[in-house]
Parts: sequence; C-alpha cells; structure tokens
Amino acid sequence: MEAEAQAPVRSAVLIFKFGLPLALFAAIILAPTPEGLTPQGQRALAVMALAVGLWASEALPIAVTGLVGVVLLILTGAVPDAGSALYGFSQPVAYFIIGILTLGLAVQRSGLAERMAAYLIRLAGGSPRLLYFQMLFSFAALTFALPSASTRGAIMVHVYEQVMGHWGIPRQSPLNKAVMMAMGALNRLGSTALLAGGITPVVASALLGDFSWTQWFILMAAPFYSVLAVGGVLLYFYYRAGFRLPETMTTEADSRGPMDPREIKAGLIAIGTALLWFTDFAHGMHPAVPALIALVVILLPGVGLLTWREFETNVGWSNFFVIATSLSLAQALIASGAAEWFAQILVGGVEAFQNSPYLLLLALAGGATAVRLMMPNITGFLAFTIPVAMSTGASLGLNPLVCGMAVVLVGDSVVYYPAGSASSVFIFQRAEITAPEVFRIGILMTLVAIGVLFVVAVPYWGLVGEPLVP
Repeated sequence: MEAEAQAPVRSAVLIFKFGLPLALFAAIILAPTPEGLTPQGQRALAVMALAVGLWASEALPIAVTGLVGVVLLILTGAVPDAGSALYGFSQPVAYFIIGILTLGLAVQRSGLAERMAAYLIRLAGGSPRLLYFQMLFSFAALTFALPSASTRGAIMVHVYEQVMGHWGIPRQSPLNKAVMMAMGALNRLGSTALLAGGITPVVASALLGDFSWTQWFILMAAPFYSVLAVGGVLLYFYYRAGFRLPETMTTEADSRGPMDPREIKAGLIAIGTALLWFTDFAHGMHPAVPALIALVVILLPGVGLLTWREFETNVGWSNFFVIATSLSLAQALIASGAAEWFAQILVGGVEAFQNSPYLLLLALAGGATAVRLMMPNITGFLAFTIPVAMSTGASLGLNPLVCGMAVVLVGDSVVYYPAGSASSVFIFQRAEITAPEVFRIGILMTLVAIGVLFVVAVPYWGLVGEPLVP
C-alpha cells in the first residue's frame, strides 16, 4: 500500500525532472531570435539549456545526457555537420581521462594505495588533531599516486572508518563528521591542482586552452591548495568539540607486511608517469601521452597489472563520454557565437563597474556562484561558465584566462548538495551527514573560495605572468 501511495509522487518528480528542461529547450528554440544572436547560436543555447537542466535534475545518467546533447546539435542544425558535433571526441583530453582512471584502478587493485593511506594514519598515533591535519595533507600528497578523488575517497573512507571504530567514535560525532566532511568536500581540491587529477581539471583545461602538466600546476596549485588549507581549518573549528578524546585511550594502527611485487610495479608505473608529466617542458609530449603509455603498460599481458576484462568492466567509461560531449557542447556555443552574445548580455549588466577590474571579477564570481547553486554537475557548470566568463572578460578588457580560472576556482571549491559530487555522495551517506549541513558548509566554502580568489589567486597569477588586466 505504501509503495502504491508513493507511485504518484515518484511520477510527478519524474515529470518535473524531464518537463522543466524540455520546456526550457522549447521556449528558447521557438522564441524569436534575439538581435545579435545567430539562429545557430540560438539552437546551441537551447541544446545547452536542455543538457544543463538534465544534468542538474539527474533525470538521465550524465553520459546519456551528454550524448543526447550531441545528437540534438546535429538534428537542430546548431552545428554545420556531424564532425563539429563530435568535436569533443577528437580531443586528447577525453583519452587522457581514460589513461589516468586506468592508472588509479591499477594502484588501487595492487594494494599500494591502501598501504599509503594506512601508513599516513599510523603517523597520527592517538591524536585526533594530527589525524585530521595529516589527512588534509594526504589529499594533496596522495594525488600524485592516485589522481582520482573518487578512487582516493573509496579507499580512504574505509581506513578512517576503522580508526573511528577502534577509538569508539560514533558516526554522528563531530570528529567523525569533520573527517568525513573534509573527505567529501575538500578531498577533490587536491586533485584539481593537478592536470591529471580527474574530470574537473581535464575539462577545465580543455576549455581554457592548451596546457602542459607543468603550466596547469603552476597556475592552479597555489589557489586550490590555499582553499584546501583554509577550508580544512574552517572545518576544524566548525567541529572543534569532537577533537577531544579521553586521555586513557590508546590507538594502534594495523601493520602490513613488506610490499609485494604488484605494489612495487604499480609504484614504478605511477612514478614513471608522474616524471613524464613533470618533465613535459623537456620532451613536449601532451599530458595524454604519458597517461596512455601507463595504460598500455598496465594492460600488457604478463607485465601489467590488469586484464582487459578488468579494464573494460571497472574503468568509469561515463567519464569519457561526459568529457567529450561537454567539450562538443561548449565548442558549439563558441563557434555559433552564442557564448559571445551571452557575454555581451552580462557586460551590459556589469558595465557600471568597468573602471574597477576587481568589482568586475567579483560580479563574475557572484554569477558563477549562482550558476553553481542551480547546477550541481561540475562538468555542465564548467562547459557553460568558462566560455561565457572568458568572452565577458575579453569584452571588458580583462584577461580572459584569469576570468576563466576564477570561475573554475569558485565553482569547484564548493559542494552544496549531498549528491553534488560523485566523489562525495557515498561518503556523506556513510557518515549520516544531512543535506542542510552540507549546504551550510557549502556557503562557508563559497566565502573561502572568493576570499582566496582575491587575496591569493589574482596576485599570484599576476606574479606568474597572467595579470587580471593585460
């Protein structure tokens, strides 16, 4: 009876999830073409609006939504041909993500990642504070061996749960919430600082321009590590009541035996790949090449760590399609002139601040925050905001790259909803962290991100050759 009573509610929710994006798509595509916007641009905007709505509502799997968008680009005439609609599938970054996901899977399956996490925890001894702050450090340090925040979280959450259990800390305690909230909300910031760190840096770098591994690290490490550090301290004080344990409590970490050959092999592959990324200034290879070299080595029979069946079954193929299709949608906005047209609309709204570059940047950050609130999916957010922010910045005399990097920093530093990130949703659920609690931390992290943008990022970018005003 209860299931029957809930059926109408589920149907209504499903209709809303599909109906609103479809209505928005129809409203844009059937409206008279605004002055200054081409018919192709109007259709591209309509398709992007539909994709963004479906990404936000999660009515379809995110990869399916991206493919729907690509098909509609062709059917509506938003792009001149199928090749233009499939633009993203010709970009190396889509294959780059498959390489780093395979590397992460190999490190995980070998047991190396769990060994590293366990070792970091043993360093904390019996101190909750030391456990917490060394965990924050590990978010950045482990990224070099395990780029994916989702994979790191999936491994580390079990290790930290064992520590909480050994200490007798319940799930609802402030200490457990501080650890799990940091893992769900801050862990991925260490990944974004690296070009090989997952979907966000891969998509963002492709939209911002052609970056080497070193260039991305130079530009993004300082801002994102700053957000990670400040956010970590903020969470510590937010949950400070939980960082006191009885003085009589002692802790012992599980010990592991010597490294086995699989762990050694995974470590050598990870180190070799990282060295190729670090030395790209010397050999000039695109970051996708070392990632694909690692993929080939990992899959070589008798040499590697994974079978082809393990590879095709466990690698997150949806990431490939999400990245490729989001790049196609973003390129359609740019090529059709829709991004530039939308940017001009924004310019009209903020032209009163034209004599103050910092107020202009603050307006862009505020706009990015509003979009992020409505768009939990980071790929959709980046595909929409980066082209618009760069076009707006160029029109107002600002450095378009700085404007694009600013919206990446503001947008990726926050999680407003428990299901807002693939790397956090399962962690929040396991820790019984409520949606209002996630939202409150998200608002605080928004303030942290905007503060870091102006206090750290903009001055730092100027020092490394990317000033706000060219």
